[in-house]
Amino acid sequence: MAVLLHRLGHSAYRHRKLVLGLWLFVLAALITCVSLFSGKLDDRFSVPGTESQRALDSLSKTLPEASGANAQIVFTVPKGHHVTEAPYTAAIARTVTAAEKAPQVSEVVEPRASGAVSADRTTAIVQVQYPVQNAQVRTSSIDAIENAAKAAEQDGLKTSVGGSVYSSKGVHVGPSEIIGVAVALLVLVVTFGSLLAAGMALLPALIGVAVGLAGLLALAPAVSISSTAVTLALMLGLAVGLDYVLFILSRHRQQLARGTDPKESIALATGTAGSAVVFAGTTVIIALAALSVIGIPFLTTMGLGAAGAVLIAVLAAITLVPAIAGFAGSRLTPKPGSRAARRAADTDGPTGHTTMGARWTKWVIAKPLLTVLAVAGILVTLALPASDLRLALPDNGSAPHASTERKAYDTISDKFGDGFNGPLLVLTETKNGTASTSSQAGAQVARKLQTLKDVKAVLPPQPTSDPAQSVITVLPTSGPDSARTGQLVGDIRATSADLRTTTGASIAVTGTTAVNIDVSNRLSDSLLPFIAIVVGLSLILLMIVFRSLVIPVKAAVGFLLSVGASLGLVVAVFQWGWLSDVLGVPHSGPVVSFLPIILIGVLFGLAMDYEVFLVSGMREEWAHTGRARQSVIDGARHSVRVVTAAALIMFTVFAGFFPLDDSLIKPIAFGLAVGVAIDAFAVRMTLVPAVLALAGRGAWWLPAWLDRILPDLDVEGTSLQKTAPADRKEPQPVS
Repeated sequence: MAVLLHRLGHSAYRHRKLVLGLWLFVLAALITCVSLFSGKLDDRFSVPGTESQRALDSLSKTLPEASGANAQIVFTVPKGHHVTEAPYTAAIARTVTAAEKAPQVSEVVEPRASGAVSADRTTAIVQVQYPVQNAQVRTSSIDAIENAAKAAEQDGLKTSVGGSVYSSKGVHVGPSEIIGVAVALLVLVVTFGSLLAAGMALLPALIGVAVGLAGLLALAPAVSISSTAVTLALMLGLAVGLDYVLFILSRHRQQLARGTDPKESIALATGTAGSAVVFAGTTVIIALAALSVIGIPFLTTMGLGAAGAVLIAVLAAITLVPAIAGFAGSRLTPKPGSRAARRAADTDGPTGHTTMGARWTKWVIAKPLLTVLAVAGILVTLALPASDLRLALPDNGSAPHASTERKAYDTISDKFGDGFNGPLLVLTETKNGTASTSSQAGAQVARKLQTLKDVKAVLPPQPTSDPAQSVITVLPTSGPDSARTGQLVGDIRATSADLRTTTGASIAVTGTTAVNIDVSNRLSDSLLPFIAIVVGLSLILLMIVFRSLVIPVKAAVGFLLSVGASLGLVVAVFQWGWLSDVLGVPHSGPVVSFLPIILIGVLFGLAMDYEVFLVSGMREEWAHTGRARQSVIDGARHSVRVVTAAALIMFTVFAGFFPLDDSLIKPIAFGLAVGVAIDAFAVRMTLVPAVLALAGRGAWWLPAWLDRILPDLDVEGTSLQKTAPADRKEPQPVS
């Protein structure tokens, strides 16, 4: 791999204008495709093969209003009045008429017809039904509903609009993300000690992100892509893109400071640091692409979209960086006498100046057992809340307090009960039945459902265009994200066999709430197998790279500690509500159901990334000197600084997405930000050196028979470093 990337670096340096031109051409072509053939993002959650999805698909043909999106217009009268008073009923009637004229609306049900009037007669709900899913509801239709509701406020009513039409708001690029990029640029300037080098690091990363994002959006007309998938691709593409460029460019500048010819230097950097970038990027891509095996389309597009963004980031790092370095030539060389030059030239350990990395590592391994116990103890403590992890998909109860959908949600919960926000649909179907027998069976099923625990109300069966079908609406006593609602779904399904015997009708629980519960259950069931696959993969990959047994086991344990601590903090903040007011978290409740798997996939790749960059230097020193303890210190001398900068950049980028008022993105950004910080600083730069110091020579041991059968990927570029003309200098033209 290293030899191939070395040649690629040489070629990109020589043909820099062609390489840069190709990237810009691809970017322009993709932007043109997006502008000409832009498709609508699709935020539907579906679980093919489940009972809820099959029933929902059936209802989309026989009763589209029941399976489609809905909006709720909530009216509240002033204190001391009733919603049944003539002025207010007239205002609600006018709102109903206006809502019926809104685009795409198939049916509007007034409060008297549906019975949606609160017990104290202060609140009423108008139900608006659409024959299409959320993704197909146009913004103009939602605006028309909101305008109709606002018109009623002139008659003294307080109004809010909610319902399933409100979902994730899509791609966000605002002040917080711009600030995040600015902070990342500052970190690059401090790391390189050069504004030119920092700008050169930022340029290929931004081009890569733009290509990845435009490519994903260009697929929207042909493939269902969610707004969350686009935001995650933007977040990951920017974070790993900056990190990968940093690793290669920092190695290039170190070699330039030691007198290496610019063309040979960037080729060596691409062959050595670039090999680690390809290795780390591949692990992230594999982990993210593995999300597709879970069988949830929403998660599949999210995983593949993010994996594509990481792939583009890797390609940009190993092709664009050498090309852009060719334009700079020797101008990237640190100035003689500068701190950057002194750090790069420091190869003699104690005879030179002591770097931050060496000082930190010496302190960490001074008492390695104490360090291991302290770090492990802290991380296990942080992971304790994860034992209470509950998963669910967010609803309008997770929206910002000031939003109209959150106001509607809270009012409905207060006046009608939590279950009114998450009704269950029970589809009954008789074999070869008539409308009469279907209606009779539906009535029997409804009476049976009324007797179940946690059922607040059961509405009369509603016929569909299929005479053998009817739909029963069940209102739980608990909210849509409550464990009790999930238990109720299970209880209803458990009565299926008994109901088929007594009524002759088969039943299926469906609706948005049931589908979301099935999504969360499938993700919960997939979590442990996914962790096992990822940990097993890390053991094999690191054994191949470092020819050691101790290092893969230590890396896998450290990875599990990072994931556990990150999930523990997510549970404490988003589920338990700790510091929620300080951090601006609008709602405490179950964690977003796909967050743990996304967190595991991303942190796995980053853990491998930092592990390779830190330990490869230590292994190289061990191979040269055979001094186990000193090789840990000398190997960390330069890599700690680079990994610190990389972790700070990634933390800043992820944290920049945290202020978004998006119930899907906010917890993911938080989990990734704290996960990167924990893994880089607590595990890789503290726990890893301490464990290696404790293990001594045993850290680098591998049975001879195993060493023979494992392939040699040469991720560290050992073959290049043995043969490369590192001290050869030739004048190079600068374009």
